[in-house]
Amino acid sequence: MRELIDADRLPGQPHCTPEKLAAARRGLVPPAGWAVPTRPRISVLADAEDNPRGIIAYLSWTDVHTGLICWVHAQEEPPALRALLSHALADLAPCPQTDAFVGAPPGPLGPGGLPRTRRGATHDALLQTGFTGRRQGCYLHCALPAEPPPTKLVADVFPCDFPPGHRLIIREAAEPVAEALVSVGPDRTATVYWIETQHTRRHCGLGRKLLGQALALLADQGATEVALVVDDASQPCPDSQAAHRLFESFGFTLVDQLWTYQHRHPRVPRTAA
Repeated sequence: MRELIDADRLPGQPHCTPEKLAAARRGLVPPAGWAVPTRPRISVLADAEDNPRGIIAYLSWTDVHTGLICWVHAQEEPPALRALLSHALADLAPCPQTDAFVGAPPGPLGPGGLPRTRRGATHDALLQTGFTGRRQGCYLHCALPAEPPPTKLVADVFPCDFPPGHRLIIREAAEPVAEALVSVGPDRTATVYWIETQHTRRHCGLGRKLLGQALALLADQGATEVALVVDDASQPCPDSQAAHRLFESFGFTLVDQLWTYQHRHPRVPRTAA
């Protein structure tokens, strides 16, 4: 199963380990106020010789009546992808709505959304099984230099438990005005979970100073490459364009667009008694 997952691995993603796969089986941490979902159901598609051809993970929340396809891998073989998706949709039929590839930070089991270009067969299979899709962001990747340039320390650094990593905060007059959350994972890969500047303090160079210190911290912790997701699901705006220019100036390059998908199950009409 891990070989199927790693076949779709993007630059900056760690390899799938037995520990990470076991954690995926245990399930997701639900948003505040939501009921704990059932444990993910992981189904494997095998050929006549009992060799795995594909794998899919999905779950549902009882309180919001929504299904979720977390990930699907089948080495981009269209028949296997359609079979796996149809199987999951049949199992999730009681849910009026099923989402797929909902945005999340990059991790060992995927980048969050679906890489639209690199996984074109999966995109087509989703549409053929009744999903509609939309772009939600971009996956960027950067190789960190072995010896990062000297960086001025402008942010306070605090350990973070969830996700495990470090939070960097720039303060002015004791008030936080810019913040980033970063983490080093397996295989010397790292993730920038987010970087944000207070709206009234944007375009003042704080983002550049913060990102520079964050990347230096990751390199100092042994990371050799870093990935991040830019959320630009809405129409491009000056702030999102500025974010792309900032990341490009530090060496980040676009790997792929990320898409998310939704499927609405048809209502079955009630018959008269």
